[in-house]
Amino acid sequence: MVTPVLVIVVCLALIFDYTNGFHDAANSIATIVSTKVLTPFQAVLWAAAFNFIVYFFVKEHNVANTISKIVLANFITMNVILSGLIAAITWNLATWWFGIPSSSSHTLIGGFAGAGITNALYMGASGLSAVNMHYILPILAYIVLAPFIGLLMAYIVTITILHICKNARPSIAERWFKRLQLVSSAALSFAHGGNDAQKVMGILYVAIFTAHIIKAGDPMPNWIPLACYSAIALGTMSGGWRIVKTMGSRITKITPLEGVSAETAAALTLFFTQKFGIPVSTTHTTTGSIIGVGLTKRLSAVRWGLTINIIWAWIITIPVSALIAAGIFTLLRAVL
Repeated sequence: MVTPVLVIVVCLALIFDYTNGFHDAANSIATIVSTKVLTPFQAVLWAAAFNFIVYFFVKEHNVANTISKIVLANFITMNVILSGLIAAITWNLATWWFGIPSSSSHTLIGGFAGAGITNALYMGASGLSAVNMHYILPILAYIVLAPFIGLLMAYIVTITILHICKNARPSIAERWFKRLQLVSSAALSFAHGGNDAQKVMGILYVAIFTAHIIKAGDPMPNWIPLACYSAIALGTMSGGWRIVKTMGSRITKITPLEGVSAETAAALTLFFTQKFGIPVSTTHTTTGSIIGVGLTKRLSAVRWGLTINIIWAWIITIPVSALIAAGIFTLLRAVL
């Protein structure tokens, strides 16, 4: 049954997807802007186009399926979903304002789980009984693994390219790598859309199931992927310039060759995790890839002070989002 609360949840979910787009636009365009291959305006249009094109190619929503099962069904209410979304949007906007490349994926997961745990406590159950550890534990593991995989792949790709092109004239090589960066950036934007938009699809699927519009096991209505890919593409078009500056130049100086390496490594990592339904952070993966190309030059090429601050933001995102969601759920429970 369509209720006012369901309408609010759908609107907030798409607003979150929009904030995810402009918050994570830096993942797709930071290197291509910093290397001056495209202007910022051209870059966001390029990235947004490939964020949306995913809709026509990806029909298996493995990541969405994982997100939908993080909180067990008997602890999910519309207030739980609403609290998780408000918490995620709040953290996204706060980290965007301060230019911190935190994870939109993990704030959504943290918010949803935190609200579910709080509901379980109010129901007299153990808080952790509300979450499905079968899905939560791999997510927690990939907080560490995803950036490390991106870093390692970027390091290997960069070294391989340098070896292949060791006899090339620098001016010719740079011209070719600027062209190739259009391809690698498109691949990363495609992977970003396919990975991140699915997280909101999972939340919306849970919402319409909780509202008894669909039954368990029913296929996802087509309007959900269409709406989610559209929202994240529109968000990307808005750009997240504060974070673009952090990722595009403040972590390490990026050349077109290194931009191709970082984007390719991040895209491959996201394609791999998406295939297995693991909702990893695009931000973590891309940041790890950028660090990886910096390490091919020398250890000091990476600004470790800034990098450590980013890592702290990664660590606190899930617990802070969970606490915000817990507070919002408690407030909604008292008011509604």
